[in-house]
Amino acid sequence: MPVQFRDYYQTLGVSKTATQDEIKSAFRKLARKFHPDTAQDKKSAEEKFKEINEAYEVLSDPEKRKKYDDYGSNWQQGGFQPPPGGGYTWEGHPGGSPDGGVEFHFGGTGFSDFFEQLFGARRGRGRGFGYEFGEVPMQGQDVEADLLVTLEEALQGSTRQISFRRGASGKIQTYTVKIPKGVREGQRIRLAGLGESGGAGGQAGDLYLRVKLEKNPDFEVQANDIFYDLEVPAWQAVLGGDVEIPTLDGRAKLHIPPGSQSGQKFRLSGRGLPKKKGGRGDFYAVLRAILPRDVSSREKELWEEIASLEQGRRR
Repeated sequence: MPVQFRDYYQTLGVSKTATQDEIKSAFRKLARKFHPDTAQDKKSAEEKFKEINEAYEVLSDPEKRKKYDDYGSNWQQGGFQPPPGGGYTWEGHPGGSPDGGVEFHFGGTGFSDFFEQLFGARRGRGRGFGYEFGEVPMQGQDVEADLLVTLEEALQGSTRQISFRRGASGKIQTYTVKIPKGVREGQRIRLAGLGESGGAGGQAGDLYLRVKLEKNPDFEVQANDIFYDLEVPAWQAVLGGDVEIPTLDGRAKLHIPPGSQSGQKFRLSGRGLPKKKGGRGDFYAVLRAILPRDVSSREKELWEEIASLEQGRRR
């Protein structure tokens, strides 16, 4: 069954030739605008935020972006039709697997049907038990799909209602999935026996939900640690002062010492994501001193005075 095409470039408001820096900048601007925590209409903002996140998930990944661009010319009005001939694997195949497997439709994963069809569902290999004569029982193939998890869910743990059906006319099945604390990018959550049915009396395969951490406009995750770009005016980096910054635990106060440099890291211990063996990673605020783009005549005089003082001090 055809699914509705999503124009990820249009979603982020960038051209098809946009650089990674331009894509990241567009994502940050839109994600901050539509973040559910700050928007007035939280419900519509949440949907918009998911669309923005999905677009960035694809366009910020060179492999996904290439695949998306390669198949873009094959999208027709009313939905996607797989290109004729070979070269299109079952991964995301709108009509099911090329060897006759059943198409899976997912709900509640945080991604659209379009994303799941093109990038999401994958099948593993079934395992057979050979006999010399008669039918051969085959274990059903494992199925894998992506699950979008917020940083708050990764911090605190959560439960999610996931629904899926096998084939367009299949019965919708709903399951409660437990998202454990400290879950990581790429980690798989196993739902035993929910993959493809086995053949000739063989056991069913498993369903694996592969974690994709939701992209945040302000935070970057590295293992257990979280990094935040702390942008301050140049004068504040020079003179120092106190600032408030966002963390996963709410706002936190941070002191910037006088003479701080761009790229300098300020560590908040234990404010990162949970570790496997207990405790939490750290939170790092990375200082970015922002220089003024436009200066008044008075400001120019002051900068010239500072420059003169600096030059005199270095002699």
